[in-house]
Amino acid sequence: MIDLDDTDRAMIRAVAADALISAGALGRQLGLSQPAAWRRLKRLRDAGVFRGPRLDLDAQALGFSVTVFLGVKLATKGRVSLEDFERAVTAIPEVQTVEHVLGLYDYRLRVVARDIADFERVLRRRIMTLPGVGNIDANVLLSEERLPGPIG
Repeated sequence: MIDLDDTDRAMIRAVAADALISAGALGRQLGLSQPAAWRRLKRLRDAGVFRGPRLDLDAQALGFSVTVFLGVKLATKGRVSLEDFERAVTAIPEVQTVEHVLGLYDYRLRVVARDIADFERVLRRRIMTLPGVGNIDANVLLSEERLPGPIG
């Protein structure tokens, strides 16, 4: 874990808002010289604070108007069952995230579809046929607000 000061936190917020911001612009925004901003940014990157640049796609603009969160409980438990399920579910292009969780369900999936009929097709033909699937619970996303992380 890296020790962060107020300038580091401000830098993280600025980079979260614009991942392509230059060290010069970052320095001007934070009251640092370009070399000082670059050194701090490099230290944060080297420490693994930033996992790398990310492309944030707008699913609706690409024609995917439905997002559904699925809670999946496996019928059988065991290392082989988990690995088989994970390998199979990550091959489904409509599944955006796969989270192994503790609680009522074993996995939480974020699934996108063009419409409800398309989601039903994905659910019936792809997800319900995965190895080890037992119970499935669905929650349709109505709206989403992106909030800053704990650094904010």
